[in-house]
Amino acid sequence: MRNTRRTLIAAIAAVGALTSVAACGGGSDSSASGSGKAGGTYTFWDPYPQFDASSAWGKLVTKCGTDAGVKIKRTGMDTTDLGNKALLAAQQGNAPDVMMVDNPVVSTLVEAGILNKTSDLGLDTKSIQKNILGAGTIDGSAYGVPIGANTLALYYNKKVLSAAQVDPASIKDWASLTAALKKVKGAGKKGITFSAINTEEGSFQFLPWFWGAGGDLTKLSSAKGVAALSLWKQWVDAGYAPKDVLQNTQTTSWQEFATGDYAFSENGTWQLGNAEKAGFDYGVISIPGQSGGSAPVPTGGEFVTVPVQKDSGRYDVSKKIVTCLTSSANLLSTDTTLAYVAPTAAVQAEQVKANPKLKPWVDAVAAARGRTSGGLGTKYPTISQPMWGAVQGALSGGKSPQAALDAAQTAAGKGN
Repeated sequence: MRNTRRTLIAAIAAVGALTSVAACGGGSDSSASGSGKAGGTYTFWDPYPQFDASSAWGKLVTKCGTDAGVKIKRTGMDTTDLGNKALLAAQQGNAPDVMMVDNPVVSTLVEAGILNKTSDLGLDTKSIQKNILGAGTIDGSAYGVPIGANTLALYYNKKVLSAAQVDPASIKDWASLTAALKKVKGAGKKGITFSAINTEEGSFQFLPWFWGAGGDLTKLSSAKGVAALSLWKQWVDAGYAPKDVLQNTQTTSWQEFATGDYAFSENGTWQLGNAEKAGFDYGVISIPGQSGGSAPVPTGGEFVTVPVQKDSGRYDVSKKIVTCLTSSANLLSTDTTLAYVAPTAAVQAEQVKANPKLKPWVDAVAAARGRTSGGLGTKYPTISQPMWGAVQGALSGGKSPQAALDAAQTAAGKGN
């Protein structure tokens, strides 16, 4: 992971498949950063092509430029495209002034020498929740300011559980969850749907179970990792989860839950709007750890970053733009638009006051981990890809969980 730009681009492609807001659509073409000081034009890239200039997000970006005394030229593109173009633009010396990137990409861009430390820019991150900031922290230094975070929990269908005589409050660990799935199937309904697809989405959804067993990403084939994969395989083999989890994205998995036939869906904060439209009563509980408690869940979400520029005189205005985008005054409306949990306790409290249904999500984010945290950095993609391959191998019946994870560990070792 430390030699060529091509490897870095491959790393971005590996992590970029994750849809951290609901699915982002196709990207738009980007142009190189404009020159110009304060009073001129500053370029801004984000992974939100679904929001045009007339959207609340588009208007906020424009306003933050106006407040800083400049015009912002904003380009929205999909996550993978943005990361790749950022590497190329930096190599050519025309990176955008400000850029929002998916949190696992931060470490890759830092390794390529593209991003400034927030401390060097004088950006204040003291109020940011440490675990959220950690997703963009490398060797003790933060390289951006998070706009918010999303993560995973279990949605449940109240009617399906009631008919199966399952009290969601009784679900405390893997054993009680599996017992609930058995009762649901016995009552003629379907158990749980999730995404086990062979992309980053599959790894993102597997991580709560892997971490919930005490698994360590540098030791994929440990007994703890095998326990997590064996749980998923048990569910598929018993018919508690559908075989199409192998092809399910988080979007198609949600569509299955929205039919009203499933008891549970492992999905994210970004489905809250769809949950309200589903036409049935639902609730949300944390994903349980193997032996109880809430499992650690991965953080999704973006960081506002300032790429390295040849003209360091531009940083003062860039800092003003970042500060505006991430200020408490703007985070509430922004995170509501993006269906994110805010990165600060103060704004989280405002969110829950406005929408009490966000409370379990605030709790889930508090227990979440960055995928590249713990010193993994750019090693994460070389671990994640074999891990999702192992999930595919075991659930399809091609390999035992142990054999699948043994092969994954070997592959991950070659990648680092």
